[in-house]
Amino acid sequence: MFTQLWHDIKNGIVAENPLLRLMIGLCSALAVSNKFENGIFMGIAFTFVLFFSNIIISSIRRITPDNIRIPVFIVIIASFVTIIDLVMRAYFPSVYDRLGVWIPLIVVNCIILGRAEAFASKNTILRSAADGIGMGIGYTLVLLIMGFIRELLGTGKLIAFDKVLISLGPVFEPPRIMVMFPGAFLTFGFLIAILNKIQGKEGH
Repeated sequence: MFTQLWHDIKNGIVAENPLLRLMIGLCSALAVSNKFENGIFMGIAFTFVLFFSNIIISSIRRITPDNIRIPVFIVIIASFVTIIDLVMRAYFPSVYDRLGVWIPLIVVNCIILGRAEAFASKNTILRSAADGIGMGIGYTLVLLIMGFIRELLGTGKLIAFDKVLISLGPVFEPPRIMVMFPGAFLTFGFLIAILNKIQGKEGH
């Protein structure tokens, strides 16, 4: 059982990474990854919703009629999105303002609904929880890496929780394109190329 759960977690991080491999949920990832701190909070919010939604959906999968399963999934997901939305608005207003509409839009994120339909509705609670953790970690890691690269290169420094974590100094002229949408696509393509290269070597 432990081996299977570990496989489900690892699967979401690498083999079926929702962003780099499944290529779903890209809009929010590209939009919010211009700042490292955004990745932290968006990743936590996303993982929270996916983890608990998977658990609830898996627990009621046998009693949910097929003809209304999608509306049921959306109601469950929306409930957890509402919780995280209210918590972030109350305790992290500055971050919430930056993330804006992307927090409420987790309700219709392809990854959340896709895992509910493809995995949680067909597997046990433990495996669904493991899938939620793995997919959440995989999504969050990509956001953090993209945020790190884009913010550091685009602004010359990395700021999180009102502290400067890294500064490239006054001599560095940051290419502002990195914190714009073209920078998001460049960084994302770069990460896919690296992952393909690594997995290509492992295949040999």
